[in-house]
Amino acid sequence: MQNPYLLLTPGPLSTTNSVRQAMMRDWCTWDNEYNQIVQEIRNRLVKLATVQKELYTAVLMQGSGSFCVESTIGTVMPRDGGKLLVIANGAYGDRIVQMCEVLNIPHIVHAVDECESIHINDVEHFLKEDKEISHVIAVHCETTTGMLNPIEEICYIAKKYNKITIVDGMSSFGGIPMDLDELQIDFLISSANKCIQGVPGFGFVIAKKAELAKCKENARSLSLDLYDQYETMEKHQGKWRFTSPTHVVRAFYKALQELEAEGGINARFKRYSENQKCLVRGMKELGFTALLDEKYQSPIITSFLYPENTKFTFQQLYNSLKKHGFVIYPGKVSEVDTFRIGNIGEVYIEDIERLLDSIRQTI
Repeated sequence: MQNPYLLLTPGPLSTTNSVRQAMMRDWCTWDNEYNQIVQEIRNRLVKLATVQKELYTAVLMQGSGSFCVESTIGTVMPRDGGKLLVIANGAYGDRIVQMCEVLNIPHIVHAVDECESIHINDVEHFLKEDKEISHVIAVHCETTTGMLNPIEEICYIAKKYNKITIVDGMSSFGGIPMDLDELQIDFLISSANKCIQGVPGFGFVIAKKAELAKCKENARSLSLDLYDQYETMEKHQGKWRFTSPTHVVRAFYKALQELEAEGGINARFKRYSENQKCLVRGMKELGFTALLDEKYQSPIITSFLYPENTKFTFQQLYNSLKKHGFVIYPGKVSEVDTFRIGNIGEVYIEDIERLLDSIRQTI
């Protein structure tokens, strides 16, 4: 089953034939065999997340990654009291602010330019000055630019002031090594169609059990009640409250097996990092400059500036590359013209080299 093009995006992304093949069977949501797969997925996610497995649990939730972010903040934040500090330096931090406004969650925003890393001293200033702050949320890999934010420092400062920590690890979990307990993360949110290399349809939250237990009856939504979803999966051995995306779940289970076979997160991080370095090196030779300084750059996706003094258009490049078998992303930075190229998914050095050859033929 050959794909017509390679997705060089931050997700959905190109998957293996075997992951796609795993969706070719129908499953019943009440079937014990299916629910055992759900339980195995939950256990594997916790094992990937921390060596302190007994302290954490994993909850699967229907929908896109943003559904899971909204589910988390809508369930974790108390109905009475508490305030969320949103650390935002891109579109996905801004989206969390929008969610807070829609859900009427008390919040305050530490807004940083999308091309800048988080200012830890400013974060501490917020925590010192506003005693109502109870929770802190940050995006780990902000795919607006490809920025990798310093969650270790953010969580350290948050815990210094006894705050609950929430990390949007949508585009980093499974592709960047981390231990949630060491990083002092209480809730980490990610999605099936990112670095674990599944397909779209659900996301998941890896939560510290002690903190999740405090969230009963907090939820501002029936469908997105994270605690109720957790309680149902615990009591009924993997059963979801409402119809689950069975084919997608089975594909994700296969993707988890393939991650393990590749050598785990460390091996995948190495591959992604090599892809990204090869990409930046080759694009530089072709006259394209990366938007971010290397010290801020994630191995997930890279933003490139439009070349100066040329007739370059993104749409022309996009159309040409699609004919060559590649799909890239438009830019999302508000102040400068950029486009983005991802290198996660079933992508290897030879694919990046083929892409660079195609760009060389196009410009």
